[in-house]
Amino acid sequence: MKILGISCYYHDAAAVLLNNGKIIAAGEEERFSRKKHDSSFPKKAIDFCLKEGGITSEQIDYVVFYEKPFRKFHRILISAFSTYPFSYLMFREAMRVWLTQKLWIKEEIASYLKVEKTKILFSEHHLSHAAGAFYPSPFKKAAIMTVDGVGEWTTASIGIGEENKIKIIKEIYFPYSLGLLYSAFTAFLGFEVNEGEWKVMGLAPYGKPRWVDKIWRIVKLHNDGSFSLDFSYFTFQYSDKHSYSNKFIDLFGKPVQPAKSYLVTKKAADIAASIQVVTEEILLNMAYALKKETKTDVLCLSGGVALNCVANYRILKEAGFKNIYIQPAAGDSGGAMGAALYAYHHVLDNKKRKILSDAYLGQKWDNESIEQFLKKENIKYKKLTDEKLVDFIASAIIKKRVVGWMQGRSEWGPRALGNRSILADARNPKMKDIINAKVKFREAFRPFAPSVLAEKADMVFDMSNIAGSAKGRSPKSAKVTSAIGKEIRDRNRNDLVNHYPLRFMLYVVPVKKEWQRKVPAINHADNTARPQLVFKETNPLYYKLISAFYKKTGVPLLLNTSFNLKGEPMVNTPADAYSTFMRSGIDMLVMGNFVINKSE
Repeated sequence: MKILGISCYYHDAAAVLLNNGKIIAAGEEERFSRKKHDSSFPKKAIDFCLKEGGITSEQIDYVVFYEKPFRKFHRILISAFSTYPFSYLMFREAMRVWLTQKLWIKEEIASYLKVEKTKILFSEHHLSHAAGAFYPSPFKKAAIMTVDGVGEWTTASIGIGEENKIKIIKEIYFPYSLGLLYSAFTAFLGFEVNEGEWKVMGLAPYGKPRWVDKIWRIVKLHNDGSFSLDFSYFTFQYSDKHSYSNKFIDLFGKPVQPAKSYLVTKKAADIAASIQVVTEEILLNMAYALKKETKTDVLCLSGGVALNCVANYRILKEAGFKNIYIQPAAGDSGGAMGAALYAYHHVLDNKKRKILSDAYLGQKWDNESIEQFLKKENIKYKKLTDEKLVDFIASAIIKKRVVGWMQGRSEWGPRALGNRSILADARNPKMKDIINAKVKFREAFRPFAPSVLAEKADMVFDMSNIAGSAKGRSPKSAKVTSAIGKEIRDRNRNDLVNHYPLRFMLYVVPVKKEWQRKVPAINHADNTARPQLVFKETNPLYYKLISAFYKKTGVPLLLNTSFNLKGEPMVNTPADAYSTFMRSGIDMLVMGNFVINKSE
């Protein structure tokens, strides 16, 4: 049974191929088109998936689109009519793209893939999110929560998954949207919507939540887990150009001009801190209600808001759930995976599920292909065996070299997880500024994440709210110094294996006090970090590299950021990697077993 999932026409278009429920390939269109957040019909991603699966389009059993276009069109019409004349410009633009393109997705799929229309199915946006979180999880039964900007009508949902079935219990409808609330503040702070939300989250620790009380004037929580907004402060309900009203400006002051968003003021940091806190409280309120409704111990999270790593960690700590699963591509691209999985499991009633334990589902380049590229471009290189390579690169990183690292299959989702990464020494207090200014060409406040050996993670990071939680043990038990205490600590480390968000950089956790000065380049303003736990089984070469660095330094982690420049997608091909290498301050490029050095 071969099923192709597709998402497109909002942002982050993608395609995913399943074969008997196993995820064979997953790719976002931006990686192939080189257009950041490419939302167009994902022809290149589809072609990659079919090639990776070794099939033609004629062999596809079903194609599943991640949402229902006519239902979404209905929401646009109703919203436009109810807010006229303010919605005039939005309505005009919407009709232009919907009547000429977006409504006819079935015809476009059938035309491009040459498949019968009877093979084309449609899921619902938030159902796709729910499926994309639950079916790849290790849980037989779990609560499900999805939160984003907006799908068709739904902006958030809660439900329950059991075996191969999903039931949505409650939904919140547009224009009440937590994602759009956060985006309004993103725009107010001068950042680009659907791109700058990460920046708001990164900026928040530099400020104090002094504006929380004013935000609560425009947001109200309800006992059933829902929330409401005062729409006199917003314009996103009738405009696709502006998110907030003059009344919003009267409350919060003059907005930051986009050209000056890199100049961080105390006020901007305080507002970022405030909307982050309010967002966390809204999500916690929703999670409390879900826990009460379902009485389950584990939670699956999805939707773009589920990429808010700080909020995820608070939900784990405070909402009463013992474990959480989040798909690495929790946003719209992940809807392609969810749509395919929903059709396979729920609709076609296939019960056997497969855990998604790593994110390496994209395109791969072997040594032969890489060497062909290097020779064709007349690029000098040296080839090393795996053992010599990791020793050589570990030593180079110790010597303050910044390394572009391209290995294996590209990552699924927005996080670089050791296959399309820029690596550096986290011990260097200047490294954060060096990479932001000379490599990534981005704002100085942006944080960097560490990749850490899984079995050493609790040596550097405070995992007391994670280790042991799967069995409901008190973190205080880790303080026991007897042989029983050691056994409990060992069990707690093993529990980290079952917390999959740690594999995908989807929790922000405290850095232990004794390590805050040892690894300053990954220690954020509030003494937290967003670690990726690296397991030997899922990424053996990357694990060996960090191990080599650990043996030389006693530090079991590397600074890891995505291999791309500001405004560009992560590199996908050798040509992408070399171009980024030459246009940045990266000192050394590693592709497969080949090393390219600018100094040679």
